[in-house]
Amino acid sequence: MELEEVKKLSLELMEYSKAIYLTSINSEGYPITRAMFNLRNKAQFPEFSDFYKELDNQFDVFISTNTSSSKITHIKKDPKVSVYYCDPEEFKGVMFGGEIDFISDMNIKKKLWLDWWTKYYLKGLNDPDYSLLRLKPKIAYFYYRLQKVQFKPGED
Repeated sequence: MELEEVKKLSLELMEYSKAIYLTSINSEGYPITRAMFNLRNKAQFPEFSDFYKELDNQFDVFISTNTSSSKITHIKKDPKVSVYYCDPEEFKGVMFGGEIDFISDMNIKKKLWLDWWTKYYLKGLNDPDYSLLRLKPKIAYFYYRLQKVQFKPGED
C-alpha cells in the first residue's frame, strides 16, 4: 500500500470513527485505555470541521476531558500516550503515539467548545475542570487487510 493512500485513508478514518481510544500509563506503570469523543467526527461534530481544515498538521488530535479525571493525573506524570481510531467492521485502524500537551489558549478552547458540554463542565467554557489536550503524533501505524504501515504524521 502506497504511503499517500495510507495517509488519505487514515485521515478519512479520523473523520468518521465513532470514538477514539486514548491510552495513557497509570501510576503503577500499566496502560489504561478509554473511549473518548472523536472531536474530528464530521457527523457528530460538524461545527469543528473548519478548525481541523486549518491545522498545519492534519494529524493533530484534540481531546476534551475533565481536569479532575484520572487520565489527567496519568498524563501529568507521563505524557506519552497513544490514540486509536478504528472501523471495527472493516478491521481498519490507525494508532498515533507521542507526548500529549495541555492547551491553555482560550481561542483554541473556544473553537472546540459546545454549549451542551455544560453537563460535563458545569461552569462552561471557563470551568477549571475543562481541559483540552493536543497530541502532535510522532509515530503512526495504519492497519488494514493484514497490512501494517508505519509513518511519521505531518511529514511529507
